[in-house]
Amino acid sequence: NIICSIIFGDRFDYEDKKFLALVDWIEENNRLQTSVHTQLYNFFPTVMEYVPGPHKTLMKNFQQVDDFTTGIVKEHQKTLDPTCPRDFIDAFLNKMEQEKGNVDSKFTVETLTRTTLDLFLAGTGTTSLTLRFAILILHKYPEIVG
Repeated sequence: NIICSIIFGDRFDYEDKKFLALVDWIEENNRLQTSVHTQLYNFFPTVMEYVPGPHKTLMKNFQQVDDFTTGIVKEHQKTLDPTCPRDFIDAFLNKMEQEKGNVDSKFTVETLTRTTLDLFLAGTGTTSLTLRFAILILHKYPEIVG
């Protein structure tokens, strides 16, 4: 939720169905990325489009996460107050406006959605993995707790 407040400008309730679905998609994708089908998809994407397997679920989940992020970006575009940025998305939208005349600008809506998604996944993935390993270490070495 700290990452969400920095990127999206809002915290999600832990019972929020959309947020829980988002977390489920991300966790399932983390698990599916190690499957043989997904590894083959990385090498032979055109061929694997015709083969069933967990890589199809991974792609569907990724699209759902991308749609979630894109929806938040669209909402921010509607409610943007350039004088009072709420979060990363607003700051990026302000920079997009400044770069409007520059044809070489990398500040586009597509870049914004991808960067937002990258920050969210990196922030949540790293944090949850660190916490899991910390709990595992504390479980293995209970004398550290005391």
